[in-house]
Amino acid sequence: MKRAAVVIAVLGMCVCGWAQDKPAGQTAPAGQAAAAPQGKRPPQAKTQPEFDAYKAAIALTDPAAVEKAADDFAAKFPDSELRVVLYKLAMQKYQMANNADKMETMARKALTLDPDDPEALVGVSQVLAETTHDTDLDKDQKIDEAKKDAERALVTVDTDVPTAGYPPEKIDQFKRYIKSEAYAILGTLASNAKNWPDAETDLKKSIDVFPEQVDSVAVLRLAVALDMQNKVPDALKYANQAVDLTKDRPDSPAGKAARAEQDRLTKLSSGTAPGQPTPQKN
Repeated sequence: MKRAAVVIAVLGMCVCGWAQDKPAGQTAPAGQAAAAPQGKRPPQAKTQPEFDAYKAAIALTDPAAVEKAADDFAAKFPDSELRVVLYKLAMQKYQMANNADKMETMARKALTLDPDDPEALVGVSQVLAETTHDTDLDKDQKIDEAKKDAERALVTVDTDVPTAGYPPEKIDQFKRYIKSEAYAILGTLASNAKNWPDAETDLKKSIDVFPEQVDSVAVLRLAVALDMQNKVPDALKYANQAVDLTKDRPDSPAGKAARAEQDRLTKLSSGTAPGQPTPQKN
């Protein structure tokens, strides 16, 4: 799935680091006690055995092993606040392995424990947006759910992300990443529906809110959305950016599509391009 590799350090900080310092019950330093934390309180272990089991689980790297560890942990500690953290970790591992079905399953398990978790909401929404086909009998239901989850994530990312004890710039980076993904999903849904103005708006928001790690597919989709509205100069600018972002993988689907769109827009600028482009899908 998109951008998983480059943002894993941010995700790891926000997902895997919250409860590693101390089990619950230990007091915070005096200087921290007076400051009211933003968002939710970080999840904590209630006992040392629970904390030890959590640490063993997050040390795993294989997605299936992390999933099993999360299930075993949830069964052994059914009231633990850390269950959702482990399911989100499993979701991340499956995302890195490009296993959309399992990624969605882990995200849904996390949402059964915390329905407002923004990362899990984006996980489900992203899979639905990227894998729903026109021939699916439940297409409309999937699209509605994807949109609802992405829009909800844009709200809960500002209320449901624990922040105490972490550098503000890291929390800000994580929140902006989640917002970028949510806007990219909404832009994808609008593109698939050929709602080009909304696609343009949401994809621009996705790019602008997280400029340090721009998603090449979002940039390409923005180029197509602008092209479809006959905004050729702006479309060519983003097509050129998509080509640059995929220069290390020109033969990938995104790389080939970016170069085809760039070529089409270049010819269109000179009055030699035929027809309309084919919207980019993953």
